[in-house]
Amino acid sequence: MTTDSIYKKYKMGVCRLEMNYELKTDKSFDEAIKSIKEHLEKCKFGVLWELNFKNKLAEKGFEFGRDIQILEVCNPGNAFEVLGKNIEVAYFLPCKIVVYEKDDGMYIGMVRPQKLIELLGDDNLQRIATSIESDLKKAIQDASK
Repeated sequence: MTTDSIYKKYKMGVCRLEMNYELKTDKSFDEAIKSIKEHLEKCKFGVLWELNFKNKLAEKGFEFGRDIQILEVCNPGNAFEVLGKNIEVAYFLPCKIVVYEKDDGMYIGMVRPQKLIELLGDDNLQRIATSIESDLKKAIQDASK
């Protein structure tokens, strides 16, 4: 299957890339951020950096009507392992967790590490990507409750 045919199927809704994982939460924006941070810590992930897009855009003169915060997160042991196997993983690090508002409520989500690693075509990284994704999914699941 060519890239063009995959793109055409995707545009027609036949094929979904399923790059992200997200869950809806009944928590407020601030509660969701606090909760995901707590649950990431339980999974040995630290928050390296945060960006509140709504506030940053407002600083630049753009009023964005929805809350959205990006957390760049890392488990140092996992980062050490994957970078030691393939330095190109650096393009995907750190992992990103997003808390954002849609029309129907608040969501916590991420780009799936397994899908990112697939882009490198390095089968040696699949085990660790699966483990990282599992830990991050657990944090998102627990935080969204």
